[in-house]
Amino acid sequence: MTRKNDGKKAPINDPTALARFGKLEVVAKLLVEGYIIGQHKSPFKGASVEFVEHRDYYPGDEIRHIDWRAYAKTGRYYIKEFEDETNLRCYLFVDCSGSMAYGNSTLSKFDYGRQLAAALGYLLLSQRDSVGLVAFDTKVRARYEPASSPRSFQQLTSMLEDCKPGGETSLASVLKTAIATIKRRSLIILISDCFDDIDKLNSALQQFRHARHEVIALQVIAPEEEDFPFRNPTQFRNLERHGHRLLVDPHRLRQIYIEQYKKFSDDLVKRCGGLGVDLVKITTADTYELSIGAFLDSRTRKKVKH
Repeated sequence: MTRKNDGKKAPINDPTALARFGKLEVVAKLLVEGYIIGQHKSPFKGASVEFVEHRDYYPGDEIRHIDWRAYAKTGRYYIKEFEDETNLRCYLFVDCSGSMAYGNSTLSKFDYGRQLAAALGYLLLSQRDSVGLVAFDTKVRARYEPASSPRSFQQLTSMLEDCKPGGETSLASVLKTAIATIKRRSLIILISDCFDDIDKLNSALQQFRHARHEVIALQVIAPEEEDFPFRNPTQFRNLERHGHRLLVDPHRLRQIYIEQYKKFSDDLVKRCGGLGVDLVKITTADTYELSIGAFLDSRTRKKVKH
C-alpha cells in the first residue's frame, strides 16, 4: 500500500522522516495541510453540513424538533438540532500499551499512532468540531474532555508527547470503564493494534454502539506482524511483560503464527462489521496520506448510509 517517495511530498510519504520534525504540533499541521494541497481542495468542504444541521429521528425525540420541510423532500424524519448541539464531539482513544512500542523496519506502532491521532485532531478542530483524548494502557493515563477552543490542539499534542508505552493493555476493560463517563453521543476513534481477547473486545464495542456512539477503529499493525518475515533463530521479547524473552525457530513457528493471526484478523473484521463499527487496518509502512484518506473514506461511507 505504501507509495514510492517521488521527492515532492516526502513529509507525508515517509512517517519515519516526519518523526524527525520533532513536535507533534508541527507534524500534524504538515500532514493535514499537505494532504489538502495534494487533493487540490479541502476534504472538509460540505462534508459535515448534513451532520451539523440534522440527525436521524429516534423514538423518544420530541416531535416539535422534526424538520418537516426535510421530510417533505426526502420522506425521512430528521431532527433539526440547535447550534450548541450541532458540533461533532470526538474522543481519540490512543493505546499506549507495551505492544504498541514494537517497531522494527518502521516507526513504532505507538509513534505512528500518536502522530496519526494528532493529525486527526487537527483535521477535526479545523472543522470547529470538539476533540478530546483518552490515552491508556491498563488504565487511563491521560484524559482531555472534548473542546474546540484555540488552545485545544496544543493541549492535545502536549499530552500525546508526554505519553510513553507502558505495560500490559486491558483494552476491553478500559473501554467499558470509559463508556459510563461519556455522557453525550460522540464519535469514538480507537487507535490501537486491537490485540486483546476478541470476545471481551466485542462486548466493549457493543456497549459503545448500544449507547449510540459512532466508532471507528484504526488498527495499527507493524509489517512484520502481518507477514512474519523472520528466518534465523530469533529471541522474541514480550513488550508488555518486562523480562519475558523466548528464543524460537521462526521457520517452525511461522505457519502456526500466520494461521492464528489470520483467524484473529478475520474474527475482528466479522465482529466489527456485525456491530456497525468501521475497522480500518493500517500498517506503519503506510503513508499518512493513505491513513488520513482511509479515515475520510470511512466518514464519507457512514454519511452516505445515513
